[in-house]
Amino acid sequence: MTQQTDNERFEANRSSWNQRVAPHLLSEMYNIDAFKAGASSLNSIEIGLLGNLEGKSLLHLQCHFGQDTLSLARLGAKTTGIDISDDAIATARKLNNELDLDSEFHLCNVLDTRDHVIEKFDHVFTSYGTITWLPDLNPWAKVVSESLKSGGQFTIVDFHPMLWTLDDKFKEFGYDYFNRQENKEIRKGTYADSKADIKITSYWWIHPTSELIQALLAEGLQLVHMDEYDYSAYDCLPGMEKIGDRKYQFSHLKNEIPYMYSMVWSKP
Repeated sequence: MTQQTDNERFEANRSSWNQRVAPHLLSEMYNIDAFKAGASSLNSIEIGLLGNLEGKSLLHLQCHFGQDTLSLARLGAKTTGIDISDDAIATARKLNNELDLDSEFHLCNVLDTRDHVIEKFDHVFTSYGTITWLPDLNPWAKVVSESLKSGGQFTIVDFHPMLWTLDDKFKEFGYDYFNRQENKEIRKGTYADSKADIKITSYWWIHPTSELIQALLAEGLQLVHMDEYDYSAYDCLPGMEKIGDRKYQFSHLKNEIPYMYSMVWSKP
């Protein structure tokens, strides 16, 4: 895999996320009006894992248009968000100003974070559909480690890689669990609005949990928590039904697969 090929894939993904911003701002899933009125976009899982954020510095990797970043700021953290999408970062900055918060946002590929953000943080955080856009987790893990203070905490809450092995209709197995190749997707609409008038091309990779763990261990981080969940916090895939507050499962799979996982790591 050449660097030029990587750059082309990242550029396709950047373009796809630029196209998603407008329909996401209008979507029921993101519910931007409620958010502006004070509602938090965070789920109980990440709130519980992050703990008391008052006065803490936090770096949010791949923050989209900053809704979670700003929700974390409302909990007392001094937050910095980074994302590859021009439109997402522009929107995040606009929301930050509109809500009179003091978060910072940087436009960059997550792998280039340390070229734009030299500060070290009490917390580094990422969640829900982030590392799947990266071909290799080793340089990403290096960014995580280099961004943390000694004694700092890295928290990740994400969709379980087992979920991405299902076919495009999420009915049967269709993709290799092990990260042996890229997956190219051309689709209309977006997960927050399947009827959105956009057509996107993107590249994604499945990263087994062992690959994620080994990448972070290689950077000297220590795993202090891991959990898996038999539900999705979002109704974002076809065939899901609600089973509780912010809890969804496929009607045909129920408890048969893990839908999400969480990990907390510390830096000695």
